[in-house]
Amino acid sequence: MTATSTSTSPLGLIAGEGQFPIMVARGAKRAGRHLVVVGLKHNYDPILESLADRFYEAGVARLGRWTRCLVREGVREVVMAGRVRKSRPMGMSRLGLMLAYRPDWASLRVWFKKARDRRNDSLFLAVVEHMRERGIDFVDSTQYCPEAMADVGTLTPNRLSPRGEADLAFGLPLVRELGRLDIGQAIAVKDKDVIAVEAIEGTDRMIERAGDLCPGGGWLLIKLGKPNQDMRFDVPTIGPNTIEKLAQHKAGGLAIEAGKTLIIEREKTLQLAKSHGIPVVGVEVETI
Repeated sequence: MTATSTSTSPLGLIAGEGQFPIMVARGAKRAGRHLVVVGLKHNYDPILESLADRFYEAGVARLGRWTRCLVREGVREVVMAGRVRKSRPMGMSRLGLMLAYRPDWASLRVWFKKARDRRNDSLFLAVVEHMRERGIDFVDSTQYCPEAMADVGTLTPNRLSPRGEADLAFGLPLVRELGRLDIGQAIAVKDKDVIAVEAIEGTDRMIERAGDLCPGGGWLLIKLGKPNQDMRFDVPTIGPNTIEKLAQHKAGGLAIEAGKTLIIEREKTLQLAKSHGIPVVGVEVETI
C-alpha cells in the first residue's frame, strides 16, 4: 500500500538517525510529493540529499532554522522521523550544552518557556505549537511507509512458549502504564517479574542491561506505544539491530504493538528473528 496526498504543497521531512527517514522519503516520492528535507547535523544519512528535491542541514537545537527553511519552500505539512539521542547531552552542564549545540532563540524559547518539562511528549508538543504558529502542521510519521507497520499475530514461524505467553499477559499492562507516564516504551520480563525498564537510554541499552541482569536468558522484551500514541513522533521501532541485540543477550521472545510499531527492513528483521529462534508477536492492546 502506498500513501497518496491531495496536497500540492511540498512535504517537509525533519530527519534524524537511522533508516526511518529514508523510508519516509522514498514513500513520499512514490506518492508524488515534492520533498524538502531538513537533515539534523551529525544525525541524518547522507543518502537523503539525493532523495530530496531541496535539502538543508541544520543543528539539532536550531529550531528557528528548521522553520525558516520549511517556510521558504512553501511547506505546510512536515514529518519528523529518526532518532535524536536524548541521552547524549544529559551529562553536560547548561554551559556545556550551550557551547555544544548553540541553540537559537526559537529552541531556547521552547526549552525554557513552552515545554512544561523535558520529557519527549512535552518537548515535541512545544515544537508542534511553534511550527503551527508559522503555518506548518506535523502529520503522521508512518503514512508514507504503512507496509512497515507490525501486523497482529505471530510474525515468525516459531511461537512464544507457554512461559512467554504468561510473561506477556503479565507485562502488557505494566508497559502500557510506563507509556502513559511517558517514561519509556519497553520492559524485560521473566517468570512474571520485571528485569529491566526502558527510560532515557533507549531500547538497545536496556536490552544490554537485561542481558547482564539475566545471563541465563529466556526473558521477554515487550515494546508498546503510549495509550493514544501520537503517530507524529516517537513511534515504537524495531529493526535488525534489535534482533541482533536480543540474540546476543539470550532473549526468549519479542512482543510489539500491532499497528503502532514500525519494523525497519521488515523482511530482514523477521528473517533474523527466525534464524536466531526468537519469536516475534504483534499484539493488540487498545483495551488495556
